[in-house]
Amino acid sequence: MLTFEKLIDFLENKMSMSHIYQPLLIRSLVDAGGTATLRQLAQAFVAQDESQLRFYEKRIKEMPLKVLTRHGVVEHREGLVALATKPLTLEQKAHVKRVCEQRLQQFVQKRGLALWDYRLLETDPIPDSLRFQVLKGSGGRCALCGATKRDRPLDVDHIIPRNRGGKHEPANLQVLCAKCNRSKRDQDMTDFRVESEALTTRDCVFCSRETAAKAVGENGSVFAIKDRHPVTQGHLLVIPRRHTPDYFSMTAGERGDAEDLLRVLRNKALQLDGSVEGFNIGANCGEAAGQTVAHAHIHFIPRRRGDTPSPKGGIRGAIPEKMAY
Repeated sequence: MLTFEKLIDFLENKMSMSHIYQPLLIRSLVDAGGTATLRQLAQAFVAQDESQLRFYEKRIKEMPLKVLTRHGVVEHREGLVALATKPLTLEQKAHVKRVCEQRLQQFVQKRGLALWDYRLLETDPIPDSLRFQVLKGSGGRCALCGATKRDRPLDVDHIIPRNRGGKHEPANLQVLCAKCNRSKRDQDMTDFRVESEALTTRDCVFCSRETAAKAVGENGSVFAIKDRHPVTQGHLLVIPRRHTPDYFSMTAGERGDAEDLLRVLRNKALQLDGSVEGFNIGANCGEAAGQTVAHAHIHFIPRRRGDTPSPKGGIRGAIPEKMAY
């Protein structure tokens, strides 16, 4: 039987660590009184997994929080979420919990494990050394949307799914973020690496690390930088991290992230500059439309009264003689 002194000696002097797993498991066992099931230990690990926590924070904000707020069931202010009800009695709390549990069980019985299939791990996991190799080769980005581990968890995906004979080998593995991988599931066998490698060019100014380092705002798969030739003060560009030709080739996720970032930039501009009274938002798609950098980008242009003699027509000014009408 291991003594307390030997346990401490192991922890302080003998334990070699490549991750937090060993001390986390021991601490979890101590918290549980010395014995725990694998499920209890897994729950303790999830509680310490920052990527999982961020994933579910974002998922909560994207769906249940929006829906329940719209229905007036909950309130969300400054990071705090609360039931939009008067304080409940003990009996009322018990009744609400019982009804919630009933609805949960009904849904789980209907859907089964498919409810969580986008987060289930393989019973035959990819070896850590191979996973590292694939992640390193991807540059730490999703091959489809360009998201990094800072945005959401990254999965090593089988291009040909395991249930269709796909193998654990580099040629069949690509990096997808949890969101893209969940959408793909086993219904698609597209090698997104081919598309991203074909599109990415070393000469693209928006793909350079120097450009990304100049970001003045970011949201998931997109970031914002100052336009090098601004038409007004505060002129910014919102750019997808993934190299893609123009606005129409951006994914729905990238466009959603861009729209959210544009709203943030708008609010910030209005707060910091009282002279801003309007905005032009637009994207040039193709050389004939004036696009000079073959990497999708959206112009964010704050407007002020008097910044041009006749602003009527706005974006119609893309063809100057058609601006006035």
